[in-house]
Amino acid sequence: MQGFAERGNSGDLGQLQSTMHAIELACTSIQMQMNLGAAEATILSLSQAPQPYQTCKFILENSQMANARFQAAAAIRDAAIREWGFLSSDEKRSMISFCLCFVMQHAHSPEGYVQAKVSSVAAQLLKRGWLDFSAAEKDEFFYQVNQAVYGIHGVDVQFAGVNFLESLVSEFSPSTSSVMGLPREFHEHCRKSLEVDHLKTFYCWARDAALSVTNRIVESDSAVPEVKVCTSALRLMLQILNWEFSPIAVPLGVRMGTDSPKRSECNLVQPGPAWREVLVTSGHIGWLLNLYAALRQKFSCEGYWLDCPVAVSARKLVVQFCSLTGTIFSSVQMHEHHLLQLLSGVIQWIDPPDAVSRAIDCGKSESEMLDGCRALLSIATVTTPSTFDQLLKSTRSYGTLTLLCILMSEVVKNLMTNNSEEETWSWEARDILLDTWTALLVPVNSDGGNASLPPEGKNATASLFALIVQAELKAASASAFKDDDSDYLQASISALDERLGSYALIGRTAIEVTVPFLTRLFSERFERLNQGRGIIDPTETLEELYSLLLITGHVIADEGEGETPLIPNAIRFHLPHNLEADTHPIVILCGSIIRFAEESLKPEMRASVFSPRLMEAVIWFLARWSCTYLMSPEESRDSTTVLLKFFGQQGQGKLVLDIIVRISLTALVSYPGEKYLQALTCFQLLHTLVQRKHICIHLVALDSWRDLSNAFANEKTLFLLNTAHQRSLAQTLVRSASGLRNLEASNQYVRDLMGHMATYLVEITSKNDFKNVAQQPDIILPVSCLLERLRGAASASEPRLQKAIYELGFSAMNPVLVLLEVYKHESAVVYLLLKFVVDWVDGQISYLEAQETAVVVNFCMSLLRLYSANNIGKISISLSSSLSTEAKTEKYKDLRALLQLLSGLCSKDLVDFSSDSTETESTNISQYFSLISHMLEVYPETVAQLSSEAFSHVIGTLDFGLQHQDAEVVDMCLRALRALASYHHKETSAGKVGLGSHAAGLKDPGGNFQEGILSRFLRSVLQLLLFGDYSPDLVSSAADALLLLILCEQSLYQKLGNELIERQANETLKSRLSNALRTLTSANQLSSTIDRKNCQIFRKNLSNFLVDVRGFLRTM
Repeated sequence: MQGFAERGNSGDLGQLQSTMHAIELACTSIQMQMNLGAAEATILSLSQAPQPYQTCKFILENSQMANARFQAAAAIRDAAIREWGFLSSDEKRSMISFCLCFVMQHAHSPEGYVQAKVSSVAAQLLKRGWLDFSAAEKDEFFYQVNQAVYGIHGVDVQFAGVNFLESLVSEFSPSTSSVMGLPREFHEHCRKSLEVDHLKTFYCWARDAALSVTNRIVESDSAVPEVKVCTSALRLMLQILNWEFSPIAVPLGVRMGTDSPKRSECNLVQPGPAWREVLVTSGHIGWLLNLYAALRQKFSCEGYWLDCPVAVSARKLVVQFCSLTGTIFSSVQMHEHHLLQLLSGVIQWIDPPDAVSRAIDCGKSESEMLDGCRALLSIATVTTPSTFDQLLKSTRSYGTLTLLCILMSEVVKNLMTNNSEEETWSWEARDILLDTWTALLVPVNSDGGNASLPPEGKNATASLFALIVQAELKAASASAFKDDDSDYLQASISALDERLGSYALIGRTAIEVTVPFLTRLFSERFERLNQGRGIIDPTETLEELYSLLLITGHVIADEGEGETPLIPNAIRFHLPHNLEADTHPIVILCGSIIRFAEESLKPEMRASVFSPRLMEAVIWFLARWSCTYLMSPEESRDSTTVLLKFFGQQGQGKLVLDIIVRISLTALVSYPGEKYLQALTCFQLLHTLVQRKHICIHLVALDSWRDLSNAFANEKTLFLLNTAHQRSLAQTLVRSASGLRNLEASNQYVRDLMGHMATYLVEITSKNDFKNVAQQPDIILPVSCLLERLRGAASASEPRLQKAIYELGFSAMNPVLVLLEVYKHESAVVYLLLKFVVDWVDGQISYLEAQETAVVVNFCMSLLRLYSANNIGKISISLSSSLSTEAKTEKYKDLRALLQLLSGLCSKDLVDFSSDSTETESTNISQYFSLISHMLEVYPETVAQLSSEAFSHVIGTLDFGLQHQDAEVVDMCLRALRALASYHHKETSAGKVGLGSHAAGLKDPGGNFQEGILSRFLRSVLQLLLFGDYSPDLVSSAADALLLLILCEQSLYQKLGNELIERQANETLKSRLSNALRTLTSANQLSSTIDRKNCQIFRKNLSNFLVDVRGFLRTM
């Protein structure tokens, strides 16, 4: 395998044949699963050999084995990308021309995957040299391609030419480009260049290629070779329309689509006015629709035709044209005409819906129907509801909204009829049409105004919503007696949220009809329960109530994630304004549900009616409803005034609040083991109540809340909850203390609630026999529960409660250290300990005085030393490859917790609310950096796994430390940098990602490119050494860090060196600096290794370098 490495030489024929046979044998071995290691090594040696191009060309031209030719093409690509900088311009052009010629000359070959590979290699090499080649050189390549695409050399070559353009466009698109080891700017430059200079031309070539074969396809009675050319040309046009076009300013009044999270199947096409003639005014769309219609009619009796490649490609292109929007249209009227033309063609695929549905049930392919639904989604995404509705009225007696309702109704009916557990075409159609409704009905104006529908559309949506609800109730009823593993029963509330949210949007369009309809359905089911109690099995009715609660919750309220949700605009603006509370439809509906929920407080009702599953829906509804309606501070003069007053602080709000708290306590105590129900109660319902202080004021005054607090503090029942639920409950109860008006009363509330738990830890860890009994399950469980509760209380820190929570953590310091020592082999307990300390420090550090801060830092140092002593041998840096699998990353979560602890401690320097923060250096800052340095030196691999936010916080601390006046702090930061750079260098040298995106750099929210951290610190360290003031004692640490940073960022180092040299106006000094920089990285036989000897050499080189140049550089 050594003989083919000579550049530009045809090589010995015998050696070439020997290499070819070796590659063929290796490919055969892989196919036969024999000697895989040796075979893979043989193939790898070809791509890794220097300049293997002549050998690869020989294999491509002479081997009879397709796999060998495939591997030869891959080797050309790998070697050329690796050696591109060493190749001459002629060699670069020659390789690309060879690949193009090979593809064209072997266009008739049956091994399509080899042709595709060579075509892909040509595209990648052309992109690699894109910035090197002149416009004339590029035009020379494209002339060959153009001749092929126009069909001058026959159908096979025409097909090959179009396929090459597909590969080229794919390679220049950021989302599908190949890795070349080049900066992002290179790829972006190539993308912009292709888009501006060539993309439209390629589209026209593809269009003309399809036009050239259309007549032959339509007139032929059998399959002809031209079909594959047409298919590939349509596919290329679709690929170009999917291009991520550079953004163009949008004129007022042009809708660019909604912010709906459900537009997963719709990509907007916004190419700009330069494409107007090609795509809009040339009649191109009419040709496409006519082509599909002609082929559809011709093959109407052939059921398979709808799924053949040319039909699928044509439909996809039509659907993509429906997404065309933006400045390509000179007026709204032009856009509407464009959409009407498309809709007129698409409607044949979906209308009449009942006939289409019956045909599919009888065996017709559903693909055309589904593409019709996708076309409606695309149109809805780029229009307003009124425009969408008007499109069809020019040719029909009804609007597009009515068609959409009829189509959706037919899909829902099909789902009701074919109620199987297997997903059918109607499942997919339903999801696409729900996306369409979402695109139409999600508010699109910045003022939050709702998208309104015409009266005809409202009537249609009211009927559709009624049908949807009936279908859901039927499905719920049918699921009542199925096995417990049925999909409907297992579907969690969160899994249904997306679909129910779309249902709610439809229901809100006719809110004045929808709410009374839901009230009637709910009342009927509630009455049925009361009349049939003890006589009729209530299971079906309970499942229907479960479904109704979820649907109703979505219709009348939005989710409470993030900001407090407002009352939906449909309720706010489309219900009468002059209603009294007893006649307001929302009050009537919510009152009915709350009274029903209150029944769960009766033991006999819980036994016969309120199953855990139904209680889940009740708790979920109350949590969602409370966010919007319960004691809302919002003031309004519309139809919601009566709602806000009725459920407000002066109305029924306190009574309802008390009911909700009692129901919550019941859910926690009376349903042991129901983890999902308890999670909803702790994380959603109770958490919601304490988010607003004015509700907390009423909460802490309720007897029911005191009952909940007492149960939490004293009753064993709540100790049986999942530990995460106990943590959430502790956080909620502590947070409610903010409702007490007196500061001391708030702190005393926390002491009374949590104090005895810390006391228990002190007592149990002080016992002489604790180490002997600590491993018993009945000891580990309460310790874990108490730690989770303490963590929950710590995470509820706020200024009013800071004193009590600090006291709580202070009293737990010694017990924590004891527990860490005793449970050093119990990783779960260790993690709980660390997370408690992390949350406590994070909540307290900004408010502590200097003395208290010193206590906390010393405690953390003791914790870290103890942890390191017990765990340093268990998780080794050498095992960092285990981070590649998520399961093994669990080993490292305690290390991540320690990094979070360090981050919290370091925030003291950035945010400090203590009274003496402006008068004294808050704490010996070196203790912070001692922690940071220790963690990054011992566990650098863990840093690579941090989120961008957490990583930035740690790196920001190092950046701050490098500029500090304390030499000890700077020294520790330099050691930490060396550890990070060493880890990255070792990992990347082994072909791994190292610090990954943290080192590669990324764009900030403003679109500006931000350097990777190693580049940043290379600049910082050079700046410090050349221009800063520092102790000579730091040179050794700086040298160790600088050597690794240079190895990681060699191109940047060369750039910075050149910039320094160019800034010298004095030629003598310029030469002196140039020689010094060269000597720095080459003198004394310095190599690229990072062993101790090499580091010592670089320290000496750096000292000499600084002596030589630092003096005159600082006078520049």
